[in-house]
Formats: sequence, structure tokens, C-alpha cells
Amino acid sequence: MELKLTRPICFFDLETTGTNLAKDRIVEIAILKVYPNGNKESKTWLVNPEMDIPAEVVAIHGISNEKVAGEPTFKELAPRVHEMIKGCDLGGYNSNRFDIPLLVEELLRAGIDFEMKSTHSVDVQTIFHKMEQRTLSAAYQFYCGKNLEDAHSAEADTLATYEVLKSQIQKYEELENDVASLAQFSARKKFADFAGFIAYDKTGAEVFAFGKYKGKNVEKVLEEEPGYFGWIQNADFPLYTKRVLTSIKLRKLNTKLK
Repeated sequence: MELKLTRPICFFDLETTGTNLAKDRIVEIAILKVYPNGNKESKTWLVNPEMDIPAEVVAIHGISNEKVAGEPTFKELAPRVHEMIKGCDLGGYNSNRFDIPLLVEELLRAGIDFEMKSTHSVDVQTIFHKMEQRTLSAAYQFYCGKNLEDAHSAEADTLATYEVLKSQIQKYEELENDVASLAQFSARKKFADFAGFIAYDKTGAEVFAFGKYKGKNVEKVLEEEPGYFGWIQNADFPLYTKRVLTSIKLRKLNTKLK
């Protein structure tokens, strides 16, 4: 069964220096672009992260400092990556919680403002966990009847993710073969930012999801304690979180000026 697409969807996977969205960097990115007519194109790039790759991380994905020393930086690759994914929906495995947030961080660092508001993101892991509670290797075996060779290779993981999603749609009648529906089904709790520091309350207003102001309205906190905004901007938070916070502050200021 093929996906019913109204526009291209890019399945992608990242290998990185770690899991900290603010500090860690991409060392490999693989993208599989699937078009509505069924055509596909794929690209895989090794990336020089311009920082040390910890030994314990190298042990997982096998990408050493020496292997990426002569490769381009993400800033150098960013225009090509952006050109491939812009105007597309996105798919991945645990992508809503990690791959998409980190990719957006890297694009922002490279000076590219990637807009996600009109982009559907389908997280195959979330669908899998809601249905079966397994890892990607087990998902590949369960849904596709195949062993996942070269696990933690971005290219192998990306292709496996694409094949698993197609098999999930075929297996579960309640899953619609539609990217918007799949994105909604695979979505977790909705946040204003990717990293989960700013959430929404029942009325749709932004609230802090961490720290001493957890559950408190963001606009009110910034108005009553303006120094909190400066602290976040200067602290080790993801760039996208800072961007969202700035937009909330500006929105409030513009409302006052009207």
C-alpha cells in the first residue's frame, strides 16, 4: 500500500553528538523524499559537528570524529537540506520529540527560519507505541517481517521508518491513509515550542511547562517579572523556544499599543 499524498513528505533520520537540543549537533542526516506520484529521491550527508563526539555516542552509531573531520558543516549543508524539505510534510521515528526539534535548531543556527505551522509531522514511533509498544527494530520485524540491518545507520533507519508506516496503514483499519490524519494521530501533547517548555492550557493560552512558573500564563509572567524573559534568553534553552517566547512578548506589546 502506498501513501495517499497531496504534497511530498520527507522521512528523515539524524545521528547526533547527543540528545541535548540546545547543545548537541548533527553528524549524519538522511532524507527520503516521497512524491504524490510515488517517485522517490534520497540524500544522505555526513556532517562535521564542529565539536567532539563522545565515545559512548560513537559506540552507538559508529560515526567517529575522524570520520567527519573532512565533511561539510551543517551551516554549509543547510541550504541544500532546506531546499529538499521546504513545502513538504515530515515523517520520522521519534521525530516529533527529537529529530524535528534538533533539525529546526540547526537550521536556525545556520540562519534559515524553517516554518512548521503549515507542516504535518507524522511520528511513526508514536503510532507504533499506541498500537504495539516496541522499538524500531521490533517494529520492522513485526510489520514488515524483516530484520533491520545496520540499525542506527541514518539511511537504514529512514528506509525502515518509511516501510513501517506503509505497513501500519495496511494493518490498522482505523488509520486513515492521509498525512494530516496520521500527523494528528501521532501527535503528543501540543506545545508552542518543540522542546516542550511552553505548553497550551485548556483555553489555548501559552503556559510555562517547567520551573517555578509551571502552569502559569506566559504573558502574565513576562508582564509581572520581565527579568524572567532575559534569564531564558541568556540561558541554555533551544533557539526555537527563545523565538516563541519573543513572539509572545511582542504580541503582548503590540496589543498594548493598539
